[in-house]
Amino acid sequence: MEKKELTFMDFGLSGEVLKAVSSMGFEEPTPIQKKTIPALLTGRDIIGQAQTGTGKTAAFGIPIIEKLERLGKGVQAIILAPTRELAVQAAEEMNKLGSFKRLHALPVYGGTSIVRQIKALQKGVHIVVGTPGRVIDHLERRTLSLKDVKVVVLDEADEMLDMGFVDDITRILKETPATRQTMLFSATMPPEILNIAKRYMRSPEKIHVSGSTLTAPNIDQIFYEVRNEGKIEAMARLIDSADEGRFLVFCHTKREADGVASNLKMKGYEADAMHGDFSQREREAVLKKFKDGSVDVLVATDVAARGLDITDISHVVNYSMPQNPESYVHRVGRTGRAGRGGIAITFVTPREDKQLRLIRAVSKADIKRGKLPTKEEVMEGRLASLREKIQGFIDDKRFDKFLGLAEKISTDVRPIEAVAALLKFHLEGFEAAGASEGYLPLDDTGAPASTPYGAPASTPYGAPSGMARLFMTVGKQQGVRAGDIMDAISKKAGIPKDSIRGINIFDTFTFVEVPRDAAEKVIECLHQSIISGRRVAVAPARPRGGMDKERRR
Repeated sequence: MEKKELTFMDFGLSGEVLKAVSSMGFEEPTPIQKKTIPALLTGRDIIGQAQTGTGKTAAFGIPIIEKLERLGKGVQAIILAPTRELAVQAAEEMNKLGSFKRLHALPVYGGTSIVRQIKALQKGVHIVVGTPGRVIDHLERRTLSLKDVKVVVLDEADEMLDMGFVDDITRILKETPATRQTMLFSATMPPEILNIAKRYMRSPEKIHVSGSTLTAPNIDQIFYEVRNEGKIEAMARLIDSADEGRFLVFCHTKREADGVASNLKMKGYEADAMHGDFSQREREAVLKKFKDGSVDVLVATDVAARGLDITDISHVVNYSMPQNPESYVHRVGRTGRAGRGGIAITFVTPREDKQLRLIRAVSKADIKRGKLPTKEEVMEGRLASLREKIQGFIDDKRFDKFLGLAEKISTDVRPIEAVAALLKFHLEGFEAAGASEGYLPLDDTGAPASTPYGAPASTPYGAPSGMARLFMTVGKQQGVRAGDIMDAISKKAGIPKDSIRGINIFDTFTFVEVPRDAAEKVIECLHQSIISGRRVAVAPARPRGGMDKERRR
C-alpha cells in the first residue's frame, strides 16, 4: 500500500489560497513545495537548491500570499530574478496565486518604459518582481520604497551572480528591514551565494531536492511534437496503431481530463476520466471498468492516478507535459511494472522544448523522438489484426448460423464487394475527420472549435428535416434518464419540452433530437455542464449507422 501523499490541504492554507491553487490546476505539491512551504509558513529563512522547472515559484509564492495583507501599506514583498522573462513569469504566477486575496504583483525590468512602472507603483502594489538593475533605478529615483517589506526572495541566485548583480543584490538587501524573512533559491551553491546567506540570513534552513533517475529498463520512451489542436487526432492514431492495450493518459487539470475523455468517446473509443472531483464510489466504478477492460483509455490527473493497483498498463501518455522531472518519472513508472514492457509517450508542443530538455537532463531518461503513424499505416495494422481474428473464427467454425445469411447476400452482391463494404463499416472510423462525418471539431479541452449549424437539413445529422440530432457523453452507466436529459435541455437552453424528441440512451452516451435552429444554443448551454453528477460534452451526432451502431474497437 502506498503511503498517503501530501496535498495542499495538509499545509493549513487559507480558503483564498486553496481556491487559487485549485483554479490554476494544481492538485498535489511538487517535492520542492512539500519541503519548502511548511518551513516558510513558520517564518523561517530558507536556502532552497533545486533546478528550474521544479515548481519553485509556487514554493515561495504560496507562503508569501498567505503572509501578506491586502490593506497593508507599501510594498510588502520583493522578488529578485536575473532576467526580464523570469520576472514576468514569476509576476504572472504571483498574481494568479493572489487573485482571491486581491493581492497584486508588478514586474519591473529594464528595456521598457520606466514611466509606466512608476505610475503603477504610485497606484500601489503588494509585490514587486524585478531584475536587480531596474530595482536599483527605482530606489535611486525614490519611486520604490522597501521599508515595509516583510519577505525578500532571491530567485536563480547563482545566475544573478554570474551576470554581475552581486553588488546590486547586497544594496537592495540593505534597503529592507532586518526583520524580513529571506528566501534564496539556486540550482548551485557557489561560495558567493553562501557568503550572502551568512551575511543577510538568519539561521536558514537548507532544503535540497535532487533530480530523480528513471530506473525502469523495460519502458520505451517516445516524444511526439504535436500542436495543442492536434493532440486528440494524435491520440486516436496511437490507440488505433496499438490495436490493443491499456492506456493511462495524464492531464494537468480536471477540466482538461474531462474534455479529453469526452472527445475520445465522441470518436468511438472506450474512454473515461478520473480526477479529484470524483467521489470514492465513482472512482471505484471507473477503476473497475478500466481493470475489466470495458474502458481501455483512462484519462486522469496526477493525484487521481495515485494508488492505482494495475500492473498491466501498456501505455502511459503525457497528454500535457509534466510540470517537473519528478512528475515525469512518477507518471511513466505506471507502465513497465513487474518486469513487463511498456511504452511512455509524451506530447510536446513547440513551446515546451525547454521543459523536455530539463526532464531529460534531470531524470536521465532516454526519450527518443517519434513519428506519428499515418492513417494508411494505422489501417494496414488494423487490417492485419482483423485478418487474424477472421481466421480464428473460420478455424473454430463459430459462424455457422451466419452462412445462410451470407448466401442470401451473395445472390445479389459480389462477395468481394460485400467484404469491402463490411471492412469499410468496421474501419470507417479512420476516415472520420470532424464535421464532414457529423462530428463537431473540438479543441484539446473538449470545447467546440466551430459549429456547422448553417448546414442545410440534408447534412448527415441523422435527424428528420428541421431537427438536429445531438450526441451527449452520458448514458445508462451514469444513471441518466430521458427525463434528466429533457429537463436539462429545457432549463438550460430554454427550449419547450414538447420540442425535444428521439432520446435514445445507451450505456455510455445518449442521442437526442432538438429543433435545428436551436441546436447551437443547446450545445452552447449544455457542453461541459453537469448532468446526473457528471460533466458532459455535447456535439452534433454522426450519421445513423455510425456511432450508435458501431464500436470501433
